[in-house]
Amino acid sequence: MTGHETINPTPRALPRRATKREWIGLGVLALPTLLLAMDMTVLHLAVPSLSAALEPSSSQLLWIVDIYGFMIAGFLIIMGNIGDWIGRRKLLMIGAAAFGFASVLAAFAPTTEMLIAARALLGVAGATLMPSTLSLIRNMFDDPAQRTTAVTVWMTSFMIGAIIGPLVGGVMLVWFWWGSVFLLAVPVMLLLLIAGPVLLPEFRNDEKSRLDPPSVVMALAAILLLVFALKEAAKYGSIWQIGAAALTGLAIGTLFVRRQIRLEDPLLDLKLFRNTGFTASLASLSLAVFAISGAMFLIYQYLQGVLGLSPLEAGLWLLPSSLAGPLVAFAVPALSQRIAPNRLIAAGLATGAVSLFLFAMLGQFNGLAMVVGGMTLLSIGMTPVGILGTDLIISSAPAKQAGAASAISETGTELGMALGIALFGSLATAIYKTGFASGVGADIPAALTDRASETLGAAIAVAAQAEAGAGTAILQAARDAFTSGLQISALGAAIVSAGVALMALRYLPKTIRTAGEQAPDSAGPAEASADAIDLAS
Repeated sequence: MTGHETINPTPRALPRRATKREWIGLGVLALPTLLLAMDMTVLHLAVPSLSAALEPSSSQLLWIVDIYGFMIAGFLIIMGNIGDWIGRRKLLMIGAAAFGFASVLAAFAPTTEMLIAARALLGVAGATLMPSTLSLIRNMFDDPAQRTTAVTVWMTSFMIGAIIGPLVGGVMLVWFWWGSVFLLAVPVMLLLLIAGPVLLPEFRNDEKSRLDPPSVVMALAAILLLVFALKEAAKYGSIWQIGAAALTGLAIGTLFVRRQIRLEDPLLDLKLFRNTGFTASLASLSLAVFAISGAMFLIYQYLQGVLGLSPLEAGLWLLPSSLAGPLVAFAVPALSQRIAPNRLIAAGLATGAVSLFLFAMLGQFNGLAMVVGGMTLLSIGMTPVGILGTDLIISSAPAKQAGAASAISETGTELGMALGIALFGSLATAIYKTGFASGVGADIPAALTDRASETLGAAIAVAAQAEAGAGTAILQAARDAFTSGLQISALGAAIVSAGVALMALRYLPKTIRTAGEQAPDSAGPAEASADAIDLAS
């Protein structure tokens, strides 16, 4: 034995490669994702016949539509932690059974109150499905390249669900009653309950022994109040009601954060946010959704209210953008092997910024052509952002906290969407009111202009009932004012998207590594050690 014996370090084990069982299991996990996307779109089609059958008040109709999203946003973090505690597959099975049961309740609801209650239960059940499917993917696919492909399939199933939802729902409503759209979930959930225990493995965090009840209540209250305030702002509700809900939510949220710092087993492990990759990925994805959601909310109104398209015509013109996303998605895994994820995400955000800038030019060029081209470009750009951003978030967190990390990702997206609609929608409305007041003639009766200045929809309704000359003047002023609001809002969203692109390029990791995997010695600021992720261990 020499005095200079070299002891080689034990090489790190290579990531486990997924087998045929995992890939078949991925197909099972795609089912609830497909269904949730469909469920978000089919209800809007059923609103007219539902309203005729149950005769809900305007307030009740808003609750029927909104309570589902409220419950999903409020329960995501809670359900993600429950999945880490009792097992992600077990929670998925419980959620699937509850979703199927609630769907039947909704389909045969005899009263508006019963339908609202069923929709609330659907939201709670839905909150179990998204983090469960995403966290199972995190555990089933250890190899980074395979996991990127799996997340792509997961995201693509969501896109496909959004595309076929209106088509399937439309067919159901032609032949059956309004409640039939909810029954689409029942066979899907039955298949999941049969195939899940056979094809999906079970994963849980053995170190999580319990949930802290006060933290659960505080998290639920804070998120529900904030989402309520944001959605009310998007609808231009009472400023006092919005302010009270927002301030109360922020106050409870502050107390929640302080409690998590003191707990040994917190509901939300704030150490996750010390990992640069996790925090930067979450911020990039949430801000990206924030930037595009407000513009898309306004674009749908522009197609019908300004260009005069029917809902079916608007849907058909947006079909190219709907199809572009899934087509681009299949190229993302191959691209991510050749282009660093921070650069690919930054390029997608920059493409989104260009598409939003096109919307800011709607008044100068052919509006329909600009919308179709801009929406298609937006879909192409945001697809890699959604796939790789989600992949980076779940990869950055330790496997034992996959459920909590997935829930945080979904909550960030939900809040980003609500905030984007509220902020850019409010900006567009303020510009609309000012523009309409200055654009409409002084000879139009104040009784008509006061109503028409509220929203574009109100102006169209007023114009339809007014005399020919007055109606034409009101409609033209309203369309011009709305287009101006859309232009300014889109320009603001484009600036935000460009700023997020620069942030992503600077701070996102240059490689997708599993938590605990050693970063290369040459890693720069954007590749802050992925092992910092183990702070949560």
